[in-house]
Amino acid sequence: MDIVVLLKQVPATESLVSVADDGISIKTDDLKWVINPYDEFAVEEALRIREAQGGTVTILSIGTDKAVEAIRTALAMGADTGVLINDADAIGRDALGTAKILAAVLKGMSYDLIIAGQRAVDGDNYQVGTAVAEYLGIPNISLVVKAEIADGSVRCHRTIEGGTVVLEAPLPALFTTQRGLNEPRYASLPGIMKAKKKPLETKTLADIGIQPQDLEGPGTRIVRMSPPPERSGGQIIEGETAQDKATKLVTALRDEAKVI
Repeated sequence: MDIVVLLKQVPATESLVSVADDGISIKTDDLKWVINPYDEFAVEEALRIREAQGGTVTILSIGTDKAVEAIRTALAMGADTGVLINDADAIGRDALGTAKILAAVLKGMSYDLIIAGQRAVDGDNYQVGTAVAEYLGIPNISLVVKAEIADGSVRCHRTIEGGTVVLEAPLPALFTTQRGLNEPRYASLPGIMKAKKKPLETKTLADIGIQPQDLEGPGTRIVRMSPPPERSGGQIIEGETAQDKATKLVTALRDEAKVI
């Protein structure tokens, strides 16, 4: 069972993020960078499947030299190899451009299963995993909380509003993770030491047969970034009785906040 995990390095959720001077990006100098939390579930699930089925786990990512840290962390958790697409023309692409690059790499790899986080906590667009499956022409199941591999297929429990649904797809396939799928392991000290010697290949767009112009076309771009407006202080509704307070609250919501 050859498994590929799509991984992204993102700012830690506790980081204080501010808009850069160009108005369309964030300041990165003082940020702490980590594996995207949903991708940690993907790494853990891949390792569990490999432990049960045998095979290999490969980490695939797009990023700068700094992204090597995230890949090495996944290798320390137990993954076997890593591939990093480090190319200025690949970094910062929208979801479809990113998916096109990842799919191009995957077309040159051997895989039975691809696992990705349902979303990255920085972009929050939920699109990359599904788009990769579409470019590859393989089945995709999203928001998976339980996965079972048997008889050349994957059976997944997928969250839906108000419950779960069980879906099955033939391999090769791609599924994306949801909280509850597993509890990611920590990298052990021996794992960290071994990760330093595990193979990690760096490629450019040219290496995978993509030219920058191949990524042009309809897509999305960031026009402007701005922090949310500062919250003003709350208002305390005074009154002698509950009915009096309720009346004043309704009046404030209608006349001041204009939400009713």
